[in-house]
Order: sequence, then structure tokens, then C-alpha cells
Amino acid sequence: MTTPTKSRILIADDNPTNVELLEVYLSDVDCEIGVAVDGRDTLDKVTTFKPDLILLDVMMPKLSGFEVCKQLKGDPQTSQIMILMVTALNELGDIERAVNAGTDDFLSKPVNKLELVKRVENMLKLRHVIDERDRLRQYIQGMEDASGPAK
Repeated sequence: MTTPTKSRILIADDNPTNVELLEVYLSDVDCEIGVAVDGRDTLDKVTTFKPDLILLDVMMPKLSGFEVCKQLKGDPQTSQIMILMVTALNELGDIERAVNAGTDDFLSKPVNKLELVKRVENMLKLRHVIDERDRLRQYIQGMEDASGPAK
């Protein structure tokens, strides 16, 4: 059995105060935290940091959170990354746009610490359950392939 690795969370926000607040709020969550400062930086960091979860601000320079989310969810290499949009936008149209972009969940600013931590913990649990399911599927497929065609 493999030893579980520490979860990785990428905070994507162009406001250093917001980043600092989210880092403090997540200090009790057993995870590694990376930071991206704009939409383009977020896409770059995803390839090197390989996060399990992204806390994605919507209003960022270079690419909006909506566009980043759409690109990540549209790419088979990154579509499994959980995305929690964290935004001051809370109009129904904004929420629909976030859902249409592929976000897994969203949280309105100002962020409540308890709500953030619970959502992050739940999303990371779900991410790991999905990963384990995929590993089991691969294992079963390998066993079926090794045993030859079914009789």
C-alpha cells in the first residue's frame, strides 16, 4: 500500500492580503500550499506544482478565473483538479458562469474560516477517493488483461 502524500493546494489570487488570509485560515489543514498571482501564472504553476485543489479568485489580471477554470477543466491532463472559486461576485449570473466554466464549488468573499476549511477538507477527501477509485480500476483492468479474455 502506498503512503499517502500531502495534499497540495494552489491559491490563485492577485491580492497579497487575500493570499495571506487564506494561508492563515488553512494553517491547520495538513497540506502544501503554492501561490499564483494571476491567471497565466496559475496555468503555469499547475504544471509544476500539480495541485489537488485550486482556490481560484475570479477577478485576476491576464486571464480571469472563469477562463482559467474553463481551460483546466477542458484539458484531460488537468480536468481532475478540484477547483473552488473564491470570489466577491455573488450575483446569480456569476454563479452560473462559474458552474458553466466547470468549477467544483464556489465560496463568496469575505471568506468564513470554518466554511473554507470544511469545504477544503471535503474537496480533498473527494479528490483522494476519486484517485483511489481510478487506481483500483487500473489494477482490475490490468488483472483482466493479464488473465486473458473472459470465458
